[in-house]
Parts: sequence; C-alpha cells; structure tokens
Amino acid sequence: MTQERSKYDLVITGERVIDPASGLNGRAQIAVKDGRIAAIAPELAPFDATRTIDAGNQIVCPGLIDFHVHVYEWVTNFGLSPDEAGIHSGVTTIVDQGSAGAWTVGGFKVHIADRAETDVRSFVSANLAGALQGGMEGTVLHNPGMMRIEAIEQAARDYPGLVKGIKSHGESGGLSQWGTEVLKMAVDAGNRTGLPLYVHTGELFPVAEATRPDPASVLQSIVPLLRAGDTLAHIYSTMPDGIMGGTTEIPKIVFEALERGIHFDIGYGVNFSYSIARKMMEADVLPNTIASDVHSDFNAYHDDSTLDYSLCGAMTRLWALGMPLADVIRRTTLNPSVILREENEIGSLCVGSRADITVLDRAVGPWPMTDSNGEILTVEERLVPTLVIRKGREIEPAKQLLRDVYDARLSTAAE
Repeated sequence: MTQERSKYDLVITGERVIDPASGLNGRAQIAVKDGRIAAIAPELAPFDATRTIDAGNQIVCPGLIDFHVHVYEWVTNFGLSPDEAGIHSGVTTIVDQGSAGAWTVGGFKVHIADRAETDVRSFVSANLAGALQGGMEGTVLHNPGMMRIEAIEQAARDYPGLVKGIKSHGESGGLSQWGTEVLKMAVDAGNRTGLPLYVHTGELFPVAEATRPDPASVLQSIVPLLRAGDTLAHIYSTMPDGIMGGTTEIPKIVFEALERGIHFDIGYGVNFSYSIARKMMEADVLPNTIASDVHSDFNAYHDDSTLDYSLCGAMTRLWALGMPLADVIRRTTLNPSVILREENEIGSLCVGSRADITVLDRAVGPWPMTDSNGEILTVEERLVPTLVIRKGREIEPAKQLLRDVYDARLSTAAE
C-alpha cells in the first residue's frame, strides 16, 4: 500500500535550526501550510511542497521579536516605519514602547499596526498622549496630571490583541519633578489590567536640579514598586542613574531585582556600554530579552540618518561578548513571546504556531562594531537576515536600517 504524501505550501531545510521552545538545535525540515507550522523533524516523511528552500548552514529560527521599538511614524517625531524596523530588519514581531498613550493608541492601531506587514504590538505609555515630543517635553507629557488609570483600563479592553503592557519611567528627571507618583500609578494600572510594565532607566526628562536624586538612589526607589514579570530597560547602559550607574561594583539592588523576578532588557539604544556588559555578564546579570530601541533622531523630524544600531546588531554584539548563540535566539524569540503571553502563537517553531520564521546568515570576516563610548569591538561573525517568513509568506529583507551589520555597497560590489 502506497503511503499518502503530505502536501505543504513550503518546506525549509536547515542544518542549524534553533528553536528554544522545543530545545531543537541542529538539522531540521520545517513544513508550512496555511500560514502555520505543519510539521518539523530532522527528516520529514515523504511530502509534496509548492516551494522548498535549502537554508544550508544559515541559522533558521522562530521569527525574531524586537521588544522595544518606536514606530508611530509621522506622529512622533522619532517614529520609524514599522516594516523597516520589522520585517525588513529580519524581525516578524515588534513591540512599540510608549509611543502611543491610551488616547492615541486607536490611531496607532489604524494607521500603523493594521497597515504593517509586520506584527505590531504596543506597550501604551503611562500618560494619555504617548511620546508626541519624543520625551523632550517630559514635564508636560509625563507628569501625574497626564495620567488616567481608567483610560489605560479602557485601552486594554478595547485593543486586547494590540495593547500588551504599559510603558513607564524610573529616571532622575521624573523623580526630581514628581517623585515616584507616575510609576506608582502605572503599577496600579498594571494591577487592574493584569498587564506587565516596561520601565525606562537612565536620565531622560528635564531634571529639577534642586531636587535631583543621588544617582545611586534611583534604582532603590523604583525596584520595590515593581512586580515579578515587569521589565527594567537598558541593563547595560552607561547612564549614571541607570541600572549599574557610574559604580565599579554591581549594586546589591540589581541582584535583589533578579531574585524578585523582575526582568532586564538590553534596550540597546544610544547608551550601551561594552565595559558594563562585560562586568554584568561575568556576574551572571543577564537580560531576559534583547531589544533594539530603534528610533529616529530625537532632535529632528522623521530623520533616521543617525541610527547606527539594530536588533541583529545587538544580538551580534552579545554573541561576540560570549553569550551562546542559542541563548541570544531565546532572548529574541521565546522569552519576549512569554511576556506577550503568546508563546503558543509566536516565538516558536512548534507545530500549530504561526509560520513566522527568520533566516540569518553568519557573515564571516572582521567587522568593527562601536558602543556608545566609542569602544570598538571587532567581531568575526555577524548575524544578517536573508529571509523572513511572515504567516507563511516569503519576504526578502531590504535591510535599510541594518547599518551596524550590513553594508549595501559591499553587497552590491560582491555581486
């Protein structure tokens, strides 16, 4: 009796398939049908497929999730195109952190999330309006008078698939102006909605110098307010009031935060430091998620010309600093999907999950990568996306924003 052959839309064969959700790290064939993972095995049973892809020794992994972007394009001055920050950077799901507030997230849904090919989610700002001035008018936008807990509750009810958390701040500017009042209100909103918080660290808003907090006290004042499952951003930042600050030793409060189940995120951004990353990694102070914090120029309008970092760049740097590649992938796939409470849908190659897949080339050759202090780390391999599968559909990333890992001029010259 002849065995019936399975029929698939797409089958991808890879020698290095990494799926942290299942523990897979090796050869596999991934079958896609109707936009979902239909089968995965080292060798599939006989099949027919409309299309097959041989990924060779490239990395095949669940679609990357960037847990911190800013993509309220044309509304915030620093918003990027969601698809340039998303699928064209090798990322299938992006989480905008605070660009929209409870009164502006409806527009974010209609004009950004609903129109993007990328899967777009939002952590709404603790304030009503979001980040209309890029945080530069922080005392106007982010003060307690701009908070409405009931509005956040309403946004969570109205947009349950979009609103996945609350963005707040724990830095010297806000603390000098109104203490921890806004953060406490954000936590209250989180308790009422069941949503997690994502909290910015490192001086951002204008500081009232007469009441400037001691940098070492900032984390002490915000960590006790947070709950297990909340996230502190910019773990390896150079900012003096940040997670490590200007100290040579890792503050005790950092370890207390970890013990309490508070997560850390890279939030690479403009303040990442190799020296702090090395110290923290040596002490096993590791991020739960790796995110980029990609955005346009805060001091201009719709100008990404100064953007010189990316999610793939942050992943490459941490890999070069000693984090195993499988752990890097976990922190950009499974871990953020768990925070979003969608680990059965995204961040995985398990059968039944959505067919969001990223294929990464291991580009070989010395490549200089700079941190915010100007220190150069020369990496021997870098992660460059070559293909994205989004709900089963193949997309070749344009890589416009991958300037730290990819040079289009060199690629063109090689061709």
